Amino acid sequence: MESYLLDWANLLLRWAHVITAIAWVGSSFYFVFLDSNLTPPVGDYEKSQGVNGELWALHGGGFYHPVKFNVSPPKLPDHLHWFYWESYTTWLTGFSLLTVSYLWNAGIFLVDKSVMDLTPAVAVIAALAFLVVFWLLYDGICRLFGQRNNGDAIVGALVLLLVCVASWLACHMFAGRAAFLLMGAMLATSMSANVFFWIIPGQRKVVAAIKAGQPVDPIHGKRGKQRSVHNTYFTLPVVFAMLSNHYSFAYGDPHNWIVLILMMFAGAAIRQFFVMRHGFKLGRNGNPLPYALVGVLVIAGVILWIQPKTTNSVAANAGAAGAASEVSFEQVQKIVAQRCFMCHGTTVQMKGIQFTSPALIKEHAQDMYQQVVVNRVMPMNNATGMTDQERDEFARWFKAGAKTQ
Repeated sequence: MESYLLDWANLLLRWAHVITAIAWVGSSFYFVFLDSNLTPPVGDYEKSQGVNGELWALHGGGFYHPVKFNVSPPKLPDHLHWFYWESYTTWLTGFSLLTVSYLWNAGIFLVDKSVMDLTPAVAVIAALAFLVVFWLLYDGICRLFGQRNNGDAIVGALVLLLVCVASWLACHMFAGRAAFLLMGAMLATSMSANVFFWIIPGQRKVVAAIKAGQPVDPIHGKRGKQRSVHNTYFTLPVVFAMLSNHYSFAYGDPHNWIVLILMMFAGAAIRQFFVMRHGFKLGRNGNPLPYALVGVLVIAGVILWIQPKTTNSVAANAGAAGAASEVSFEQVQKIVAQRCFMCHGTTVQMKGIQFTSPALIKEHAQDMYQQVVVNRVMPMNNATGMTDQERDEFARWFKAGAKTQ
């Protein structure tokens, strides 16, 4: 019953998380697009009101005319929409999903004893520390270097170095699948913290100054814009990290931390292309195409680099030993019952898959071979202790035709 309820909690939280993430990322992308497409106002009224940029747009059968004021409008409107619940609800649902999916069963989902032999409690503390410590270091970098000359370049380089170090640590402390997800959660936490600690408080100070009839300090807008720009470059790396934990060929690679860094770098480069694209159309930026090409080439390089090798050591050993000795189905069935039933038996069927009969084992033999022998990611984090000899025996049985008789 507990497993059933946890599955429902996982489904509903995942649903809510995706919905709120769409709202947050969508509004973030829209405002970056808006800033890139604003043109100096044409009308005298807009100029007299302190407007420094406007955009005419057509959507849903109507014309829209958003404008941006230089620091603040002459008069604060009665109704002002704040963009922050999209961020907060995305983080809250995401952290709840992380808790239900990984922290609740840390011994299974976070810990891979072949990577680091952590106790479940230590793994949970370490995972939470990733979220907090990265934010503190990232925030410190922005505070120290963000306002200096060439500050953006310095911040960018240091944050890139910080992400690389965090990727190496995560992939050498946690199971590969969990490491990728934690990297996404780490960056997403910093994105939401930017909104909570900097962007919204700065906007509140601006509104309070306007209501009090005091001059508005432009530093709040500059700081908020800086953190907002960081958020937009984090977005595609976060989305990749969150999705990639479903694909074992990525997180199961022996050099998975390098794979993660390269893919996140590619995502940031492609995001830069879209950020610059609209300004380029208006003659403001250089040609953004090289950024997109770099991102695509990096992705293509990763695909070629980590493609499954037909000379996989276990598979090669199995092929060499295949002629010498055959593996009976009874041997394979015993391995499956001992190593796979925890997740694919009569009580629990992860992803609706079970191996409780010869026909079901035969039906899933190809997928089992891919996950057990080629990718070596199943059993998950090798929680049941499958040996290399057992993988070898399964490979020989599969290569001999996966017979059940």
